[in-house]
Amino acid sequence: MKNILVLGAGRSASSLIDYLLREAKDSNWHVRVGDYSLELASEKCPQSEYSSAFQFDILNESQRVEEICKADIVISMLPAKFHPVVAKICVDQGINMITASYVSDEMKALDQAAIDKNTIILNECGLDPGIDHMSAMKVIDHIRDQGHELTAFESFTGGLLAPDTDDDNPWEYKFTWNPRNVVLAGQGIVKFIQEGTYKYIPYHKLFRRTEQVHVPGYGYFEGYANRDSLKYLDVYGLRGIRTIYRGTFRRPGFCRTWDIFVQLGATDDTYKMEGVKEMTHRDFINSFLSYNPYDSVELKLAHYMNLELDGPEMHRLKWIGIFDNTPVGLDNGTPAQILEHILKKKWTLKKEDKDMIVMWHKFEYLDKGEPKEIHSTLVAIGDDDINTAMSKTVGLPVGIAAKMILNGKIKSKGVKIPIERDVYNPILEELSQLGFELSEKQVK
Repeated sequence: MKNILVLGAGRSASSLIDYLLREAKDSNWHVRVGDYSLELASEKCPQSEYSSAFQFDILNESQRVEEICKADIVISMLPAKFHPVVAKICVDQGINMITASYVSDEMKALDQAAIDKNTIILNECGLDPGIDHMSAMKVIDHIRDQGHELTAFESFTGGLLAPDTDDDNPWEYKFTWNPRNVVLAGQGIVKFIQEGTYKYIPYHKLFRRTEQVHVPGYGYFEGYANRDSLKYLDVYGLRGIRTIYRGTFRRPGFCRTWDIFVQLGATDDTYKMEGVKEMTHRDFINSFLSYNPYDSVELKLAHYMNLELDGPEMHRLKWIGIFDNTPVGLDNGTPAQILEHILKKKWTLKKEDKDMIVMWHKFEYLDKGEPKEIHSTLVAIGDDDINTAMSKTVGLPVGIAAKMILNGKIKSKGVKIPIERDVYNPILEELSQLGFELSEKQVK
């Protein structure tokens, strides 16, 4: 019997654990799920002949070594900062490992040691990063196989609300991923190439530099650029391409309203605010505005940000409760932490809510000098607040990859991401069988 160790039983692990449990009997696996909350781990992984849950503390060195050493493969769904801690033990012990997170410099540094130990540390095997790599490389490899020249690649992914879910929500958005990451998204310098020219967008301009994309059957989306598209020049083998741009989808209007928080400084995570324990939502937003004993907070904000009092941006802010005299409910925090706490009150999925994943790639290439274009689209709809589209598209590729490694189907060793044909083709094929099919369309 092969032992699979899953560390972390949070929101994104639900579909992964369900997949492993469905496969466990036929594959002769024992699935162990460890989380700091034993209740959460037990809820996701009921006790059986093929599964068990336990309380796990990543900061307990002896426990993490003991548990990892008992596994044939480790899947880390912990916060990304803990992946290298797990990976070092896996490499030392020659145990294969998978994560859904970006490859950090600490993970890269383990590459040769993993090769020497005949071990694979497979990262970026979830949704974005993950399915985006696999679906992009499938089309890129096809274009190259035909002898064509790829000239432009654009890619967007977004986790949103499904159509007809929470119709009163003017943002058309709720948290389906780590809320902190949403609040801090885009901080730093954005880098990409457009028509042969290197482009840079500072954080304070990011949410006003958006693109609109129409996805047939699902309407319009706006996309803002991800931090560093340039690192994919080497990952995808695209040196010399004229355009490369990776971004995040939101519904139209979201970015312009979110930009208000950015301009105010409400997404800053570098200092602690004072008086948080007595602070209301209204106090929080007012703290970033000039003092005026005669004007309301709404009027001051509208004047400062050049907004119409009855415009769509103010409507979204009022809906989120930012002007309410509701206590924040924290003892202390940075502006970003306080904003996240306020947003959770309206942006947490209800049981009946359904989320939606939209992934869209555009490939431009030359066929004997003639311009051609392919669009690749994936749309997934969740079932409820637990079996979300986000959980499925993050967890299922990880589960499929684990099965492939245990069955000896993946031969690569070292620190890898899923951009090789023997990895991405079987994963995409099984995802299609599970109902997650990519639509590829020649549009030119």
